Amino acid sequence: MSLLKRLERKQDKSARPERRKESTNASQQSKLQDLRVKRSSPTSASRDAYVDLKTRIQQRLIIELDPTMDVTETAKMKSTIRELFEAMLVEEQIVLTRSEKDKLFDQIVAEILGFGPIEQFLNSGVGEIMVNGPKHIFVEHGGKIVRANVEFEDNDHVMRIIDRIVAPLGRRIDESSPMVDARLPDGSRVNAIIPPLALNGPTLTIRVFSRKPITMENLIEWGSITPESAEFLKAIVQAKANVVVAGGTGSGKTTLLNILSGFIPEGDRVITIENAAELQLHQEHVVTLESRPPNVEGRGEVSIRDLVVNSLRMRPDRIVVGECRSGEALDMLQAMNTGHEGSMTTAHANTPRDTLSRIETMCLMAGMDLPVRAIREQIAAAVDFVVQQSRMRDGSRKVISISEIQGMEGDVITMSEIFRFEQTGMENGKVIGRLRPTGLRPKFMGQIQEAGIMLPPSVFGIGNRGR
Repeated sequence: MSLLKRLERKQDKSARPERRKESTNASQQSKLQDLRVKRSSPTSASRDAYVDLKTRIQQRLIIELDPTMDVTETAKMKSTIRELFEAMLVEEQIVLTRSEKDKLFDQIVAEILGFGPIEQFLNSGVGEIMVNGPKHIFVEHGGKIVRANVEFEDNDHVMRIIDRIVAPLGRRIDESSPMVDARLPDGSRVNAIIPPLALNGPTLTIRVFSRKPITMENLIEWGSITPESAEFLKAIVQAKANVVVAGGTGSGKTTLLNILSGFIPEGDRVITIENAAELQLHQEHVVTLESRPPNVEGRGEVSIRDLVVNSLRMRPDRIVVGECRSGEALDMLQAMNTGHEGSMTTAHANTPRDTLSRIETMCLMAGMDLPVRAIREQIAAAVDFVVQQSRMRDGSRKVISISEIQGMEGDVITMSEIFRFEQTGMENGKVIGRLRPTGLRPKFMGQIQEAGIMLPPSVFGIGNRGR
């Protein structure tokens, strides 16, 4: 039976009077004509007419689609939806221009297979999508936050999209558990919080993962880092330095950690541990672990700390923790000090010195009654380098410091800056500056040379004669 015949047969089963059908068609034609006339300056009435048309066709499509179809076969699903869509327009005598038809089809596909109004931003190069309730959507592009010219229909519409994101991951969000961390299939990080905690309505924040992996060459091209400092970072990773990447929210910590993890040699067994898996390592021997929130009964939670402890029994060469937020910092330090050199993590902090203080505070959160000096000795022995990332005034993200942990002097952890960002001014709203070597040669040079890596003295801004 042809597609159009199936649609007509379904229409007959509904037993709607012909006069009502004609009235409905006439009403739709009128609404559509009204929408065309006011397209240049849309009003609330024209938007309502368009939404009504889209919703009605979308609902009919959902009813008509075979529920046994594999939704992962996107191309086949789109083709099927296109056939049904075209048949419905013919059946209901809805006349649309090519652009109107394509726009309507794309939006309906986004609702059925994708993430509704925000689907278009997932492949458009934006860095962040922020949904502050159904009517206020913002995106970050080029480091600047701007309001998007799209909206959800209502709170329920936003909730449907959030459920579509979290359900495949076995996560849930409701009044008893109104916050959730999740990820999209491409690795983009998602956070959602709903009423009664979010007073503006369901709030959704998506850190969009670039479909094209960002490389160190990209960072050099964008001015985020210099070739000399990039060469140095590659060397310390290969020489098994323990590295903490620090910075504020949205400063690019995870991106840099992902790039640094890519320098790990193929022969090493790497275990990554995250709340929502974002890191994408391309080495062959990688084990990816993800924490789990408690279930409805409040049981079954597996924290980052639990995973760090368990990973020590998995014979790792290196452990990469997406972010240390609390007591897992102490277990991470223990791992770095017990034969797992070359491990890496990130932390929220504004300066390298603040990073050490924050790690100290997180260790105290582990609940161990340890003296502060003992914790500082652990930090000084475990951490080799702190790489400080920052988001500048113009929205650009730059590495502003690479500091080496030297050891302890009394009760103070000593550190020396190997590279420091020097801002020379502003030009056309852009920060002008460069990450320059301080002229100090790191103590870690011995391990770098033992790994068979030779760095020229020019990397550190010193002549061939040394310091």
